[in-house]
Amino acid sequence: MPRQLPDYLRPGLDVVFVGFNPGERSARVGHYYAGRGNQFWNFLFESGLIPEKLDWKDDHRILEFGFGLTDLVKRWSKSSSELRAEEYREGNARLAQRLQQRAPGARVIAFNGKGVYEKFRGHAARLGWQRETIEGARIFVLPSTSGRNGSLTRAEKLGYFYLLARWMKKHAR
Repeated sequence: MPRQLPDYLRPGLDVVFVGFNPGERSARVGHYYAGRGNQFWNFLFESGLIPEKLDWKDDHRILEFGFGLTDLVKRWSKSSSELRAEEYREGNARLAQRLQQRAPGARVIAFNGKGVYEKFRGHAARLGWQRETIEGARIFVLPSTSGRNGSLTRAEKLGYFYLLARWMKKHAR
């Protein structure tokens, strides 16, 4: 039975990763980025953001590395195109509230997909660093790690994780 995924948030995180919403498989198994072909966990390790290889079953461990996980919309769907405008409006307000109350002091909010950030902010965006901030945190837009996202090659997607990892190393606490 599909279920809502928990937020993995706490104060002072280095990066909070924000996805669109849980896909069908993630909701069924109860873990983030569990979709076949989703490269999220591989990219975290390959880029050096985390020192050991994790997979979707280990999502609860993300906090150990100073990272958090949440979604713009908590309801699962087969595709983000199934989400309604009111779900995005409600999700935007809830996400801002979650970040303020449950993840204050986060250094970076990383949106996993340009479309997620565009839905959150209501305007077009580019991949990479944004000029805006959220609760004092810098914003970084990653290409979607979903296997369905064929707009960039695997290497190009991984390159954005390397950019984030380089910034994190340069600005280590």
